Amino acid sequence: MSATETPPRRIARIVGASLIGTTVEWYDFFLYGSAAALVFNTLFFPASDPLTGTLIAFVTYAIGFAARPLGGLVFGHFGDRVGRKKLLVVSLLMMGGATFAMGLLPTYDSIGVGAPVLLTVLRLIQGFALGGEWGGAVLIVSEHGGAKHRGFWASWPQAGAPGGNLLATGVLALLAAVQSDKTFEAWGWRIPFLLSGVLVGIGLWIRVSVSESPVFLEARAKAEREAAAGLRQEAPVVQVWRRSWREVLAAIGTRFGENISYYILTSFLLVYVTTHLDLPRGTALNAVLIGSAVHFVTIPLWGALSDRIGRRPVSLIGSVGMAGWAFAFFALLDSKSFPVITLSVTVGLLLHGAMYGPQAAFISEMFDTKVRYSGASMGSQLASIVAGALAPIIAVELLKDYDSSLPVALYVSLAAVVTTVTVVVAKETRGRDLGDSDLGTDLPEAAAVDGQGADPVRN
Repeated sequence: MSATETPPRRIARIVGASLIGTTVEWYDFFLYGSAAALVFNTLFFPASDPLTGTLIAFVTYAIGFAARPLGGLVFGHFGDRVGRKKLLVVSLLMMGGATFAMGLLPTYDSIGVGAPVLLTVLRLIQGFALGGEWGGAVLIVSEHGGAKHRGFWASWPQAGAPGGNLLATGVLALLAAVQSDKTFEAWGWRIPFLLSGVLVGIGLWIRVSVSESPVFLEARAKAEREAAAGLRQEAPVVQVWRRSWREVLAAIGTRFGENISYYILTSFLLVYVTTHLDLPRGTALNAVLIGSAVHFVTIPLWGALSDRIGRRPVSLIGSVGMAGWAFAFFALLDSKSFPVITLSVTVGLLLHGAMYGPQAAFISEMFDTKVRYSGASMGSQLASIVAGALAPIIAVELLKDYDSSLPVALYVSLAAVVTTVTVVVAKETRGRDLGDSDLGTDLPEAAAVDGQGADPVRN
């Protein structure tokens, strides 16, 4: 049976539940990155050199990324077997619990080395939970809708990333405005982490109302019939690597430049502006706040555009643009002017959105239903290790070694080139019917959209 178009009211409710859930989870995850740049370097990893302390703090930041592929594997396996909805509830509870506990942690001055150890363990739990969140959130939206507007609807959970960053940065910026640096470092930093408990309660209340996707229910019923007939059932991860490894590599390449650029534009920016340019932390936080607001609004617009012209063209607008903007970005930051810094961040995030907006539909459409959670999660989260996890660490190290932003700009530009090449050689997926039972590596031509044939599959 083909994936049918869900009534607008119902899909809007499903999108809302996914958006709120992903916003809460990304709030938790990004909060750590911002705190690592602003306070964790002194509270949990004291060092005489501020950049060295920040570098160590970002190492634990990266550890959270290292746990994401494992989370993607575990959540993907069970998500493909028992359903998307149940796993989304589990991921939200895990992420929120770990973040709330961070707000209660004693610092290095109180218990010594135990403080960074406990912080690292909680960061691992965060990463594990987020590794399972992304695939489930975008798939439950993608699989409820038909092909015509999938790029638009599926992009809304993507907007949860800037939404979470907007929320995390906004809370930190507010605290920075009403508290002195001394008060913020003494106890004020704990407030955003403890606030997570309230946000998780709201997200959980909304998320449990979501229905399981009909596409998944049909695929599970078929798997049950095959099992009853004595057919051997391979684990989803085995099926992915045996039949869809090319799609996994395409997903990694598609995310590579997008992932690196995002963490440079947001997390590393805080370090560069406060440490290298010696500007107040409020300057960086407010610039990211404004840029994230624009980012949040425009991601669905990029997704909608991909429904009209294809996933690949929109992604290329972002990756090609980012390859050039990386150099202008740092040149504008060096002006030390708040309006110019804000412009630099906002344009960068606009270009990032062109890569990120179509991504949920693009990657979802690469895989068959019975392995879609595993395949999408594996591709996405493996990219997070080689890209997002290392991006702030590499950027800080380059800044330390060269005392210049040029090597960092070159790093971002080359990453965008990798994504550009990947998207150029990838297959167009716009218009594919997610109800098809056998996408795999030999994908059929795209299904009709608006009565017209979609872009032909590109080899």
